[in-house]
Amino acid sequence: MDLTLTAEEAAFRDEVRDWLAENHPGPEPRYGTAEWLGHAIEWQRKLHANGYAGISWPAEYGGRGATLIEQAIFSEEMARANAPRPANVLGIVMGGPVVIAHGTEQQRERFLEPILSAEEIWCQGFSEPEAGSDLASLKTRAVRDDGGWRVTGQKVWTSLAQWAKWCMLVARTDPEAPKHKGLTYFLLDMEQDEIDVRPLRQITGEAEFNELFFESAWIPDENVVGGVGNGWAVAITTLMNERAGLGASAALALRSGLAELISLVNERGLGGDPVIRQRIAKVQIGIEALRLGALRTLTSTMKTGTPGPEGSISKWEWAELNQEMTNLATDVLGAEGLTWAGEWTHRFLRAQANSIEGGTSDVLKNIVAERVLGLPRLR
Repeated sequence: MDLTLTAEEAAFRDEVRDWLAENHPGPEPRYGTAEWLGHAIEWQRKLHANGYAGISWPAEYGGRGATLIEQAIFSEEMARANAPRPANVLGIVMGGPVVIAHGTEQQRERFLEPILSAEEIWCQGFSEPEAGSDLASLKTRAVRDDGGWRVTGQKVWTSLAQWAKWCMLVARTDPEAPKHKGLTYFLLDMEQDEIDVRPLRQITGEAEFNELFFESAWIPDENVVGGVGNGWAVAITTLMNERAGLGASAALALRSGLAELISLVNERGLGGDPVIRQRIAKVQIGIEALRLGALRTLTSTMKTGTPGPEGSISKWEWAELNQEMTNLATDVLGAEGLTWAGEWTHRFLRAQANSIEGGTSDVLKNIVAERVLGLPRLR
């Protein structure tokens, strides 16, 4: 693809860059806290008021109808400015695109605007204790009940469930069907007594994630997305949008982190250490490979119109690079890198989840092998 921006694309980049310089909301509070939520909601509302929330969404649904190149430019400029993420990132990146692609017009009218305005926060109810990597083996059941469904079961690793109004839920509706065929995709109202949200304390001491327990939670028929029994196809759309959200912006964010690490190395007088220089070079090369691979994925998406399995490569690479970078920072700091309050300590501890969240690296490697390289299935 031609990586030279057109005059219109360059003007869009300058517009976004100038707007972020004038409207940056300041440092982001620690993710997942009540302080973070309030800060992120106000920031998202400002983005929305200026046409920058859901920038990829069609204009008729409240977005900007941006081209894929413009979406990439916007993500890069957000990363370049170190701008905080919006509050409803799961709704914007996954929930909204799924409703647009698979939902009814009534569902689009009901759900899309409150996603963009951050009036209603969304979470994702996919993983279960015995169905994390193998989503199709999930056991949470939805049983028909007089114009709707009653859901019983458990989900885990549910980000922002403590704040969410809606949950993108995949449940088994036909236990007799093959495991990929008996699933249905629901929009579940989290504000009911039949749902118990329990925080999961992480190694960082925070609780970004949660367990969800359902005991006959109610979902009306109008909250089925994509049709009964078609949940697997709808879920794949969700996951492809999730992984497509990384790419070039992730490379820029990593590059910013690497610049901080290089400054730290020089402050410690280790800039001439050959082993450290080699490790820095390895990360730098990886970041450039991630950037170029993301552009290749963008080309594929421009041809097909939908994100493909290539997005798994970006997520896998990003996880490895961020872990390698934070490992190196901890080594450079030595004993100081083990202090609880240190910024790099927090980054190091938080990075351990990178190869698990959003699809484990092992599963992503299988996806790349089978669906990108066309290699035979392991089993």
